[in-house]
Amino acid sequence: MALPDVLDLLVCPHCRQSFQLVGEGRSVRCRNGHAFDLARQGYLNLQSGRSPRNADTAAMVAARDRFLSGGHYQPILERLLELVRDQVAVAPRVLEVGAGTGYYLAGLLEGLAGARGVALDVSLPATRRAARAHPQLGGVVADVWQPLPVGDACCDLVVDVFAPRNAVEFRRALAGPPVTAEPPGVLAVVTPEPDHLEQLRGLLGLLDIQRDKQDQLHETLGVSFTRQSEDRVSFDLTLDAAAVYDLVAMGPNAFHSDEKQLRRSLLAVPLPARVSAAVNISIWRPRP
Repeated sequence: MALPDVLDLLVCPHCRQSFQLVGEGRSVRCRNGHAFDLARQGYLNLQSGRSPRNADTAAMVAARDRFLSGGHYQPILERLLELVRDQVAVAPRVLEVGAGTGYYLAGLLEGLAGARGVALDVSLPATRRAARAHPQLGGVVADVWQPLPVGDACCDLVVDVFAPRNAVEFRRALAGPPVTAEPPGVLAVVTPEPDHLEQLRGLLGLLDIQRDKQDQLHETLGVSFTRQSEDRVSFDLTLDAAAVYDLVAMGPNAFHSDEKQLRRSLLAVPLPARVSAAVNISIWRPRP
């Protein structure tokens, strides 16, 4: 269980005070007495109230785990690691927002010497799975649209892969422009390109990707960050019926069709399916 190893990065969602382990390591408590139990699987639920309706379901999380475990999106992880490896501090503190199963964060922790990280997601089933993804990873249930339960300037790298982006909170969490020899924090954002999975979109009626997505991204992040680079990553996939099903069932399209509808739609997909993946990886530095 890695949660104790990243506890210094976390703060109470009610009063923003730091946590201490109590109850023989089974709970955390801040100095104002707000306490939260660690789940048996090792994650910490700091979400107040019910999970939002758009939180990934257990079925979506299982589909994502199967798909990512098959290595289909490994080129994204590999390029992401290449882009951030030389830009972060020694033994970086990493936060992935909307981390899902922890696939990308676990890969980054494996490739960045001495790194430790927090996988934050609003989905309880996703965080439960992420908590087991890497020994230096702590899983936390929280909502990206609320103040993130991490301290000010406590992270060297914030990662967002296909997830919502709270620019103000990302900037607060990242170490600012350097006052020492250490580099400032880095924000890495992965977004789908307009032609991502285009062969499946028409056949299955999947949600469209906005053509001006990069312009919107710059508008959202530009107030708090300066864009350092953009990198297009494209590759071809050959998928069997099970992988195509998981690819659709693991994302937001799953909210718009039930399993029976999806399986009927899959009958229109020639197999094996030849699909093009295309994403944009942008690297950002915090403004002063």
